[in-house]
Amino acid sequence: MTVARSPVQPTLFPLRKKRLPAGKPRVWYIAHNRRLKAMRIAIALLDTGVYTPRQATDRVVRETAARIGVHPPSATTCAQVRRLLPRL
Repeated sequence: MTVARSPVQPTLFPLRKKRLPAGKPRVWYIAHNRRLKAMRIAIALLDTGVYTPRQATDRVVRETAARIGVHPPSATTCAQVRRLLPRL
């Protein structure tokens, strides 16, 4: 009997978080966190078989974010996710 697995695999070990550098403008922190979120979602999309920006509609990106437990991304973050995917 096989067990159905989710296409998104959890990490095998917890990642160590580093503190962000102090003294940066608020805009820098917002952009940094947006990039991290976009990378997490892009990796999850690649794991689920979404390989091109055309396949990654806002709906698909938001569904993937919900599946991996990330807050719903904005339209800007969705566009950034598409820029991270390879153009084939």
